[in-house]
Amino acid sequence: MKFGFPPVRRRGPVFNFRSQERHFGDSHRCLVPANAFFELTGTKYPKAKHRFTLIDAPFMTIAAIWRPSRKGQPSAFAMLTTEPGSDVEPFHNRQVVVLRPRDWKAWIDLDKPEEELLRPLPGAR
Repeated sequence: MKFGFPPVRRRGPVFNFRSQERHFGDSHRCLVPANAFFELTGTKYPKAKHRFTLIDAPFMTIAAIWRPSRKGQPSAFAMLTTEPGSDVEPFHNRQVVVLRPRDWKAWIDLDKPEEELLRPLPGAR
């Protein structure tokens, strides 16, 4: 699958998709495995890179949605974002939705409320 939905109205691809005030019951849901995510700060290149990991697990997954191929474009996915948790807030005003193993199946099957799944992790996690 290609990372990022095709551009809309001459803008670049959509890599991160805002989750607030949206519902994903009719969406194709997926998980993106990762050992960390990064936020960049600063105005000059190279920007400072801040790495975020789980302190009690070797990897995480990021909640995402995918779209089947259409109009000659390959299938694609985008990661969901939410407001930042207390650890990320000093660096960025958004963060990806990190899911713990206990919530992986719940996201795929959507058998927990979306508000419970699509939120930032508590600090120092």
